[in-house]
Amino acid sequence: MDVDMNDERDRIAPMFKDRHVLITGGTGFLGKALIEKLLRCCPEIGQIYLLVRAKKGKSPRQRLEDIFANPLFETVKGLRGLDTLISQCTVIGGDVTEPELAISPEDRRLIIENISIIYHCAATIRFDETLKKAVMLNTRGTKYMIDLAKQCKKLDMFGYVSTSYCHLNEKLLLEKPYPPPADPHKVIKAVEWLEEGVVDGMTKKILGDCPNTYAYTKALAEALVVESMDEIPAVIFRPSIVIPTWREPIPGWTDNINGPVGLLIGAGKGVIRSMYCNSDGYGDYLPVDFAVSAMCVCTWNYVGNKDHKRNIYHLVSSAEIKVSWEGIIERGKWIVSNKIPLNGVLWYPGGSMKRTRWEHNLAAFFFHWIPAFVIDCLLYCFGYKPILWRIHQRIAKGFEVFEYYANNQWDFDNATILYLRTIINEEEKVKFKIDAGGVEIQEYFENCIRAARWYILKETDDTIPTARRHMRVMWWVDKICKTLIYGGLIYYITKAFYSMLFASV
Repeated sequence: MDVDMNDERDRIAPMFKDRHVLITGGTGFLGKALIEKLLRCCPEIGQIYLLVRAKKGKSPRQRLEDIFANPLFETVKGLRGLDTLISQCTVIGGDVTEPELAISPEDRRLIIENISIIYHCAATIRFDETLKKAVMLNTRGTKYMIDLAKQCKKLDMFGYVSTSYCHLNEKLLLEKPYPPPADPHKVIKAVEWLEEGVVDGMTKKILGDCPNTYAYTKALAEALVVESMDEIPAVIFRPSIVIPTWREPIPGWTDNINGPVGLLIGAGKGVIRSMYCNSDGYGDYLPVDFAVSAMCVCTWNYVGNKDHKRNIYHLVSSAEIKVSWEGIIERGKWIVSNKIPLNGVLWYPGGSMKRTRWEHNLAAFFFHWIPAFVIDCLLYCFGYKPILWRIHQRIAKGFEVFEYYANNQWDFDNATILYLRTIINEEEKVKFKIDAGGVEIQEYFENCIRAARWYILKETDDTIPTARRHMRVMWWVDKICKTLIYGGLIYYITKAFYSMLFASV
């Protein structure tokens, strides 16, 4: 490997020049960010092929237009024009859960003859997905993609997007392969043969110590990729919890409420008042623009520098930035209460994390379930559809998954990324940022809440004054109610005390 450290020109984008790339999962959160990054920062890239499930009534151009309609692409559309972007992308109808990927013979030949780089991002990220569906998509789908990659005549790299949270028995995860929880080939055959109901009945026993089907099936898929490394140039990306953008191309952009964003919105709306969580613990978060930049740098190192010894990459942040669970919630509550209020707040943001389950269950009963029941009754009486009880059912179900991760701790070695920081030049460090320099946590969370307000909740800036007035009203309501409740408790406790005292005299 020969890396010229004196070359201050960008060497990463030119490596992609005229190379054709296939991306699965391009309609997902990470997939869209990767497409945008390649089109904006690597304009001379060859054709980008997107494997997407067929959608009746929509042509390939319409599917592309749906992707490019996302606000994420406004910057690159302004720079290059929508028609140019569409001409550089090709939709391939297919489905990773189907045999042969449900790709037509013509499209398969197109891929085999042209593709140089594959990014396999498609996966179900639902932790409560049924085991059969998770195996079919996350594990068997990866096997099918590997089979396709083996046929590609110009393949320089097959990049599998895994997760740093798939080997949960390892408290310190190293950038190396780990044995799978079972033989992936046997699991695939068993799941193919058995009915879904039968698999559901066996799921708990099959998973063993693994807490959910997501981690289990991603670990199995990793084993398939490792197994194939003798036949194809394959790498594994292990990103941690991928969260909204830090800065590029829109600060705080996201298209979902997974992870911390959901907690911020729930707490900011006054709906989430209690969580069973080690408040001092922390998760490992990675802004999605950091994730896709790292994927580009790793690809350049593997393909351009031919550094094939480094083929497992941890895309993580907690070695540099540790934000506790309590820190996230407290920051979110302060921002929503003082700077960027949300519309339709049900109660003034408050509550706390509980270190024991019984404390949380007690608090949830009084501050989640009773208010939900009362408010839904009022909604029903006024002719509206009750919704809050159902929302808290979904929150409680989400907490079942969250609690496992919030009350355990993992750390990750990222020596390869640290090495890559030493071989990229100043221009590349700016264009493909893979370090935490300049990241301000408070500013970042403000951008996340502002962007969630715009893109998720569809709340425009002109509603902020009204939201701020409503927040002040809810502050008074919160204080008055607490005063009445605590005053009532003190009154009845005092009354009971004096009754007992006089009764004993």
